[in-house]
Amino acid sequence: MDSQSSCVMATRFGPFRQHLVNSSWEAVKELSKLGPNSRREVGLRVLQLPVDYREVMQRVTRIWEDLQPQLVVHNELDASAKAMVLEQRAKNRGSWDADIRGFRPARGEGLPDGPEVIASGVSTRALSKLVTVEGAQVVYSRNAGRYVCDYTCYLSLHQGNGRTALVRVPPLSCWLQDVLDEMRKPELKAQ
Repeated sequence: MDSQSSCVMATRFGPFRQHLVNSSWEAVKELSKLGPNSRREVGLRVLQLPVDYREVMQRVTRIWEDLQPQLVVHNELDASAKAMVLEQRAKNRGSWDADIRGFRPARGEGLPDGPEVIASGVSTRALSKLVTVEGAQVVYSRNAGRYVCDYTCYLSLHQGNGRTALVRVPPLSCWLQDVLDEMRKPELKAQ
């Protein structure tokens, strides 16, 4: 799984603030159980990222330098979301909120000389077909907020030349249960 043509990375963030269970991490764990894509030999790698600006900088760099993935899909919890949100871009500046260790990036930016905005090269329309669950709504956004998730997506878009997507998921009770129910339908029919 060390070549660009055979690796897709899915990341999710660990606990933060009052969210002891981060639904985005639970969603990625479920995704990893589905196995490789049957149409192509693509290995799925799964990684939990801490809600920590400095650690994210190191890990995102290692992902792109060491694994050279074909695609990275970052997943984040959006406590106010009622649907899955597919982000279309990330911003360099504005990361003012402190991470879980109380750190804030200097001047609130990911890369001091980086472009203000980087658009994803991943088609959010195509991605929505892959992540849509029957009855689950998918919406598109051009504003990922100004926290570690937007910072992470920006760094990954920069290092991966746009081969990055950011998916924001609602709390566990809103989204993951729908996914699990949908996955269990064949089992229930068989019984």
